[in-house]
Amino acid sequence: MHEQPIVAYILIFMDSSDIYKTIKSESHGLFKEKGSKFISIAFPVKNEAETKRCIEETRKDHHDARHHSYAYVIGADGAAWRANDDGEPSGTAGKPILGQIRSFGVTNVLIIVPRYFGGTLLGTSGLINAYKSAAGSALSNAEIIDHLIQQNCDMIFPYESMNEVMKIIKEEDIAQTDHSFDLECRVSIHFRLSAAEKIKARFSRVEGLKISFLEVE
Repeated sequence: MHEQPIVAYILIFMDSSDIYKTIKSESHGLFKEKGSKFISIAFPVKNEAETKRCIEETRKDHHDARHHSYAYVIGADGAAWRANDDGEPSGTAGKPILGQIRSFGVTNVLIIVPRYFGGTLLGTSGLINAYKSAAGSALSNAEIIDHLIQQNCDMIFPYESMNEVMKIIKEEDIAQTDHSFDLECRVSIHFRLSAAEKIKARFSRVEGLKISFLEVE
């Protein structure tokens, strides 16, 4: 009787607390039903100001469309969102668009669906299906990526502390975006959000260093 070899499995888990899914670039979709045409555009966005700009531009590009319904989800946790029917019966346009964003598990995404009316009423269920299908089409055509949330910081420290600061930057694999070295040194850095507490603790031991935590992106 042969003994079965003992196999040791080592599972390595990546910290996913600072990763979210989004789309890499603008993508398009299309759904047609009874003469009506639903053109969907998915945009990667970071804030509400960007959503407003995209909505305004889409209204201009599709000025002859009867409706420009949309929905968006913003933030790593998807906490900021909105759904707008733009004149369609309540709950038949914005909500199904939003549902597709949630279903695909993405955030920082805006989907606008200009509708060109074909002359035949689709009814409540028909509209819901049309807007859902159009939004799903745009996301199916999109490249969905993992986005690593970065913490941005500015640091000021005396020149005498530069070697110690540079040592931490190298050991923690911290990226620099800008710097100036004089009697007073200034360095802008960014690193993954999940490492923030560890890096903050290391820099706190550097004499004379002041660090400002800026926005994450």
